[in-house]
Amino acid sequence: VEGALAPGVRFHGLRLPLLRGWRVALLARRLGADVCHGHLGPACKAVAYAGSAARVGTLHVGYKAHHHAHLDGLICVNRAQHDSLPKTRDSLARLIYNWAPERAPSVPAADLRAELGLQAGQLLVGSVGRLQHAKGMDLLVAAFKAHAPADAVLAIIGDGPDRALLEQLAADDPRIRLLGFRGDVDQALRAFDLFVLASREEAFPLAILEAMRAGRPVLATATQGPVEMLVGQPARVVPVGDAQTLGHAMAEELTRLRQLPAEQRSVRYATQAYDRSHAVAKTLAFYQDVMQHRAAQAEPIEDEAFAR
Repeated sequence: VEGALAPGVRFHGLRLPLLRGWRVALLARRLGADVCHGHLGPACKAVAYAGSAARVGTLHVGYKAHHHAHLDGLICVNRAQHDSLPKTRDSLARLIYNWAPERAPSVPAADLRAELGLQAGQLLVGSVGRLQHAKGMDLLVAAFKAHAPADAVLAIIGDGPDRALLEQLAADDPRIRLLGFRGDVDQALRAFDLFVLASREEAFPLAILEAMRAGRPVLATATQGPVEMLVGQPARVVPVGDAQTLGHAMAEELTRLRQLPAEQRSVRYATQAYDRSHAVAKTLAFYQDVMQHRAAQAEPIEDEAFAR
Protein backbone atom coordinates (compact mmCIF):
# COMPACT_ATOMS: atom_id res chain seq x y z
CA VAL A 1 0.00 0.00 0.00
CA GLU A 2 2.70 2.47 0.98
CA GLY A 3 4.42 2.20 -2.39
CA ALA A 4 1.19 2.98 -4.27
CA LEU A 5 0.45 6.22 -2.40
CA ALA A 6 1.05 9.75 -3.67
CA PRO A 7 4.22 11.43 -2.34
CA GLY A 8 2.24 13.78 -0.10
CA VAL A 9 0.44 10.97 1.75
CA ARG A 10 1.86 9.86 5.10
CA PHE A 11 1.53 6.16 5.81
CA HIS A 12 1.13 4.80 9.35
CA GLY A 13 1.19 1.00 9.38
CA LEU A 14 -0.81 -0.95 11.97
CA ARG A 15 0.71 -4.32 11.23
CA LEU A 16 -1.12 -6.32 13.89
CA PRO A 17 -4.90 -6.29 14.50
CA LEU A 18 -4.50 -6.21 18.29
CA LEU A 19 -6.24 -3.25 19.98
CA ARG A 20 -6.73 -1.66 16.58
CA GLY A 21 -9.48 0.73 17.73
CA TRP A 22 -7.40 2.04 20.62
CA ARG A 23 -4.38 2.51 18.35
CA VAL A 24 -6.43 4.33 15.72
CA ALA A 25 -7.83 6.63 18.43
CA LEU A 26 -4.32 7.43 19.67
CA LEU A 27 -3.11 8.11 16.14
CA ALA A 28 -6.08 10.36 15.35
CA ARG A 29 -5.50 12.30 18.57
CA ARG A 30 -1.76 12.65 17.94
CA LEU A 31 -2.31 13.90 14.39
CA GLY A 32 -5.13 16.23 15.42
CA ALA A 33 -7.31 14.59 12.77
CA ASP A 34 -10.58 16.31 11.85
CA VAL A 35 -11.90 13.21 10.07
CA CYS A 36 -11.10 9.52 10.43
CA HIS A 37 -12.38 7.46 7.47
CA GLY A 38 -12.60 3.67 7.52
CA HIS A 39 -12.91 1.25 4.61
CA LEU A 40 -14.22 -2.31 5.06
CA GLY A 41 -15.90 -3.59 8.22
CA PRO A 42 -12.96 -4.13 10.62
CA ALA A 43 -11.53 -0.70 9.81
CA CYS A 44 -14.92 0.96 10.34
CA LYS A 45 -15.22 -0.81 13.69
CA ALA A 46 -11.82 0.59 14.68
CA VAL A 47 -12.65 4.10 13.45
CA ALA A 48 -15.67 4.16 15.78
CA TYR A 49 -13.20 4.56 18.68
CA ALA A 50 -11.67 7.73 17.22
CA GLY A 51 -13.90 9.97 19.31
CA SER A 52 -11.81 13.10 18.78
CA ALA A 53 -12.47 13.10 15.03
CA ALA A 54 -15.54 12.92 12.81
CA ARG A 55 -15.90 9.19 12.14
CA VAL A 56 -16.79 8.21 8.56
CA GLY A 57 -17.05 4.78 6.94
CA THR A 58 -17.52 3.52 3.39
CA LEU A 59 -19.83 0.54 2.84
CA HIS A 60 -17.93 -1.70 0.46
CA VAL A 61 -20.29 -4.61 1.11
CA GLY A 62 -23.31 -3.80 3.23
CA TYR A 63 -24.40 -2.23 6.50
CA LYS A 64 -23.57 -4.20 9.65
CA ALA A 65 -24.56 -2.69 12.99
CA HIS A 66 -21.47 -3.98 14.82
CA HIS A 67 -19.23 -2.31 12.22
CA HIS A 68 -21.11 0.86 11.31
CA ALA A 69 -23.72 1.80 13.92
CA HIS A 70 -21.38 4.08 15.90
CA LEU A 71 -20.04 6.13 12.99
CA ASP A 72 -21.00 9.76 12.37
CA GLY A 73 -21.33 9.35 8.61
CA LEU A 74 -21.61 6.61 6.02
CA ILE A 75 -20.70 6.69 2.33
CA CYS A 76 -22.70 4.23 0.23
CA VAL A 77 -21.30 3.13 -3.13
CA ASN A 78 -24.64 2.10 -4.64
CA ARG A 79 -28.25 3.19 -4.22
CA ALA A 80 -29.47 -0.13 -2.83
CA GLN A 81 -27.07 0.25 0.10
CA HIS A 82 -28.31 3.77 0.80
CA ASP A 83 -31.99 2.86 0.58
CA SER A 84 -31.62 -0.13 2.91
CA LEU A 85 -29.95 1.71 5.80
CA PRO A 86 -31.82 1.43 9.12
CA LYS A 87 -34.32 4.27 9.49
CA THR A 88 -33.35 4.74 13.14
CA ARG A 89 -29.81 5.91 12.40
CA ASP A 90 -28.94 9.45 13.52
CA SER A 91 -25.76 9.77 11.49
CA LEU A 92 -25.54 11.13 7.95
CA ALA A 93 -25.33 9.08 4.78
CA ARG A 94 -24.43 9.94 1.18
CA LEU A 95 -24.33 8.06 -2.10
CA ILE A 96 -20.91 8.60 -3.68
CA TYR A 97 -19.72 6.32 -6.47
CA ASN A 98 -16.16 5.06 -6.66
CA TRP A 99 -13.93 5.71 -9.65
CA ALA A 100 -11.49 3.51 -11.52
CA PRO A 101 -7.94 3.82 -10.16
CA GLU A 102 -5.31 5.37 -12.37
CA ARG A 103 -2.56 2.96 -13.28
CA ALA A 104 1.06 4.04 -12.92
CA PRO A 105 2.32 5.32 -16.30
CA SER A 106 5.69 3.70 -15.61
CA VAL A 107 4.20 0.21 -16.01
CA PRO A 108 5.42 -1.13 -19.39
CA ALA A 109 2.70 -2.04 -21.86
CA ALA A 110 2.61 -5.79 -22.43
CA ASP A 111 1.21 -7.54 -25.49
CA LEU A 112 -0.97 -10.02 -23.64
CA ARG A 113 -2.20 -11.77 -26.76
CA ALA A 114 1.38 -12.44 -27.88
CA GLU A 115 2.31 -13.47 -24.33
CA LEU A 116 -0.48 -16.06 -24.36
CA GLY A 117 0.45 -17.26 -27.85
CA LEU A 118 -2.92 -16.41 -29.39
CA GLN A 119 -3.35 -16.78 -33.11
CA ALA A 120 -5.25 -14.36 -35.34
CA GLY A 121 -8.98 -14.94 -34.94
CA GLN A 122 -8.78 -16.48 -31.47
CA LEU A 123 -11.07 -14.84 -28.92
CA LEU A 124 -9.81 -13.93 -25.45
CA VAL A 125 -12.19 -13.91 -22.48
CA GLY A 126 -10.83 -12.15 -19.41
CA SER A 127 -11.60 -11.36 -15.81
CA VAL A 128 -9.86 -9.36 -13.09
CA GLY A 129 -10.34 -9.86 -9.37
CA ARG A 130 -9.27 -11.45 -6.13
CA LEU A 131 -9.38 -15.23 -6.23
CA GLN A 132 -11.95 -15.85 -3.51
CA HIS A 133 -15.41 -17.37 -3.26
CA ALA A 134 -17.33 -14.08 -3.49
CA LYS A 135 -15.74 -13.28 -6.87
CA GLY A 136 -17.15 -16.43 -8.48
CA MET A 137 -14.04 -17.33 -10.46
CA ASP A 138 -14.94 -21.00 -10.02
CA LEU A 139 -18.27 -20.30 -11.75
CA LEU A 140 -16.43 -18.55 -14.56
CA VAL A 141 -14.07 -21.49 -15.05
CA ALA A 142 -16.99 -23.97 -15.07
CA ALA A 143 -19.00 -21.82 -17.50
CA PHE A 144 -16.02 -21.41 -19.83
CA LYS A 145 -15.10 -25.09 -19.84
CA ALA A 146 -18.66 -26.15 -20.64
CA HIS A 147 -19.69 -23.56 -23.23
CA ALA A 148 -16.80 -21.54 -24.71
CA PRO A 149 -15.63 -22.30 -28.28
CA ALA A 150 -12.75 -24.73 -28.52
CA ASP A 151 -10.33 -22.06 -29.77
CA ALA A 152 -11.21 -19.44 -27.12
CA VAL A 153 -8.86 -18.65 -24.23
CA LEU A 154 -9.73 -17.53 -20.69
CA ALA A 155 -7.28 -15.28 -18.82
CA ILE A 156 -7.87 -14.52 -15.12
CA ILE A 157 -5.82 -11.73 -13.56
CA GLY A 158 -5.54 -11.69 -9.78
CA ASP A 159 -4.46 -13.73 -6.81
CA GLY A 160 -6.00 -14.93 -3.57
CA PRO A 161 -6.86 -17.86 -1.32
CA ASP A 162 -8.76 -19.81 -4.01
CA ARG A 163 -5.85 -20.01 -6.44
CA ALA A 164 -5.10 -23.69 -5.70
CA LEU A 165 -8.79 -24.58 -6.14
CA LEU A 166 -8.95 -22.78 -9.47
CA GLU A 167 -5.74 -24.41 -10.66
CA GLN A 168 -7.31 -27.77 -9.86
CA LEU A 169 -10.55 -26.89 -11.68
CA ALA A 170 -8.63 -25.70 -14.74
CA ALA A 171 -5.96 -28.41 -14.74
CA ASP A 172 -7.47 -30.43 -17.59
CA ASP A 173 -8.11 -27.41 -19.86
CA PRO A 174 -5.02 -25.70 -21.33
CA ARG A 175 -7.20 -22.85 -22.62
CA ILE A 176 -7.54 -21.44 -19.08
CA ARG A 177 -4.65 -19.28 -17.86
CA LEU A 178 -4.29 -17.98 -14.30
CA LEU A 179 -1.99 -15.00 -14.67
CA GLY A 180 -1.72 -13.93 -11.02
CA PHE A 181 -1.25 -10.35 -9.89
CA ARG A 182 -0.21 -7.88 -12.60
CA GLY A 183 0.55 -4.19 -12.63
CA ASP A 184 -0.48 -3.73 -16.27
CA VAL A 185 -4.23 -4.29 -15.85
CA ASP A 186 -5.29 -1.42 -18.11
CA GLN A 187 -3.07 -2.67 -20.92
CA ALA A 188 -4.18 -6.27 -20.40
CA LEU A 189 -7.86 -5.32 -20.50
CA ARG A 190 -7.44 -3.87 -23.99
CA ALA A 191 -6.42 -7.33 -25.18
CA PHE A 192 -9.67 -8.93 -23.97
CA ASP A 193 -12.44 -9.51 -26.49
CA LEU A 194 -14.96 -10.04 -23.66
CA PHE A 195 -14.72 -9.08 -19.99
CA VAL A 196 -16.68 -11.32 -17.60
CA LEU A 197 -17.50 -10.66 -13.95
CA ALA A 198 -18.99 -13.80 -12.36
CA SER A 199 -19.20 -12.54 -8.76
CA ARG A 200 -21.63 -13.86 -6.18
CA GLU A 201 -21.68 -10.46 -4.45
CA GLU A 202 -20.40 -7.02 -5.47
CA ALA A 203 -21.19 -3.57 -4.11
CA PHE A 204 -19.24 -1.55 -6.67
CA PRO A 205 -16.66 -3.51 -8.66
CA LEU A 206 -13.80 -1.34 -9.85
CA ALA A 207 -12.91 -4.05 -12.37
CA ILE A 208 -16.08 -3.20 -14.32
CA LEU A 209 -15.13 0.48 -14.36
CA GLU A 210 -11.70 -0.47 -15.67
CA ALA A 211 -13.27 -2.67 -18.36
CA MET A 212 -15.63 0.16 -19.32
CA ARG A 213 -12.71 2.58 -19.52
CA ALA A 214 -10.91 0.12 -21.82
CA GLY A 215 -14.03 -0.12 -24.01
CA ARG A 216 -14.45 -3.87 -23.53
CA PRO A 217 -17.78 -5.70 -23.95
CA VAL A 218 -18.97 -6.64 -20.46
CA LEU A 219 -20.90 -9.69 -19.24
CA ALA A 220 -21.68 -9.58 -15.51
CA THR A 221 -23.78 -11.30 -12.90
CA ALA A 222 -26.69 -9.35 -11.42
CA THR A 223 -25.06 -8.45 -8.13
CA GLN A 224 -25.94 -5.21 -6.38
CA GLY A 225 -23.30 -2.95 -7.93
CA PRO A 226 -23.29 -4.11 -11.58
CA VAL A 227 -27.10 -3.98 -11.78
CA GLU A 228 -26.93 -0.26 -11.05
CA MET A 229 -23.71 0.48 -12.93
CA LEU A 230 -24.78 -1.24 -16.15
CA VAL A 231 -28.39 -0.09 -16.42
CA GLY A 232 -28.84 1.54 -19.82
CA GLN A 233 -25.30 0.54 -20.83
CA PRO A 234 -24.39 -1.72 -23.79
CA ALA A 235 -23.61 -4.65 -21.49
CA ARG A 236 -25.21 -7.97 -20.57
CA VAL A 237 -26.31 -9.08 -17.09
CA VAL A 238 -27.17 -12.66 -16.06
CA PRO A 239 -28.41 -14.24 -12.79
CA VAL A 240 -26.01 -14.74 -9.89
CA GLY A 241 -24.55 -18.18 -9.20
CA ASP A 242 -25.80 -19.86 -12.40
CA ALA A 243 -22.79 -21.23 -14.29
CA GLN A 244 -24.93 -22.71 -17.06
CA THR A 245 -26.71 -19.44 -17.87
CA LEU A 246 -23.41 -17.60 -17.62
CA GLY A 247 -21.83 -20.07 -20.03
CA HIS A 248 -24.65 -19.81 -22.57
CA ALA A 249 -24.47 -16.00 -22.46
CA MET A 250 -20.69 -16.13 -22.86
CA ALA A 251 -20.97 -18.40 -25.90
CA GLU A 252 -23.58 -16.12 -27.48
CA GLU A 253 -21.45 -13.03 -26.90
CA LEU A 254 -18.38 -14.70 -28.37
CA THR A 255 -20.36 -15.78 -31.43
CA ARG A 256 -21.56 -12.20 -31.87
CA LEU A 257 -18.07 -10.76 -31.44
CA ARG A 258 -16.52 -13.23 -33.87
CA GLN A 259 -18.72 -11.80 -36.60
CA LEU A 260 -17.27 -8.32 -36.05
CA PRO A 261 -13.87 -7.07 -37.21
CA ALA A 262 -11.52 -6.58 -34.25
CA GLU A 263 -11.59 -2.81 -34.61
CA GLN A 264 -15.38 -2.80 -34.21
CA ARG A 265 -15.51 -4.78 -30.94
CA SER A 266 -14.89 -1.78 -28.70
CA VAL A 267 -17.85 -0.39 -26.75
CA ARG A 268 -18.59 3.15 -25.60
CA TYR A 269 -20.04 3.56 -22.10
CA ALA A 270 -21.51 6.53 -20.27
CA THR A 271 -19.09 6.98 -17.36
CA GLN A 272 -19.73 10.59 -16.31
CA ALA A 273 -21.25 9.42 -13.01
CA TYR A 274 -17.90 7.83 -12.08
CA ASP A 275 -15.73 10.91 -12.53
CA ARG A 276 -12.92 11.09 -9.98
CA SER A 277 -12.93 14.85 -9.42
CA HIS A 278 -16.71 14.85 -8.86
CA ALA A 279 -16.49 12.02 -6.32
CA VAL A 280 -13.61 13.66 -4.46
CA ALA A 281 -15.52 16.95 -4.24
CA LYS A 282 -18.61 15.17 -2.91
CA THR A 283 -16.51 13.31 -0.33
CA LEU A 284 -14.86 16.50 0.94
CA ALA A 285 -18.25 18.21 1.15
CA PHE A 286 -19.58 15.22 3.09
CA TYR A 287 -16.70 15.51 5.57
CA GLN A 288 -17.75 19.12 6.24
CA ASP A 289 -21.39 18.09 6.68
CA VAL A 290 -20.46 15.33 9.12
CA MET A 291 -18.24 17.64 11.16
CA GLN A 292 -21.00 20.25 11.38
CA HIS A 293 -23.62 17.62 12.25
CA ARG A 294 -21.38 16.17 14.95
CA ALA A 295 -20.78 19.63 16.43
CA ALA A 296 -24.50 20.43 16.40
CA GLN A 297 -25.29 17.19 18.22
CA ALA A 298 -22.68 17.93 20.89
CA GLU A 299 -23.92 21.46 21.67
CA PRO A 300 -27.12 20.53 23.62
CA ILE A 301 -25.14 18.05 25.72
CA GLU A 302 -22.59 20.72 26.61
CA ASP A 303 -25.33 23.26 27.44
CA GLU A 304 -27.09 20.74 29.69
CA ALA A 305 -23.86 19.95 31.52
CA PHE A 306 -23.18 23.65 32.02
CA ALA A 307 -26.68 24.24 33.40
CA ARG A 308 -26.21 21.51 35.94
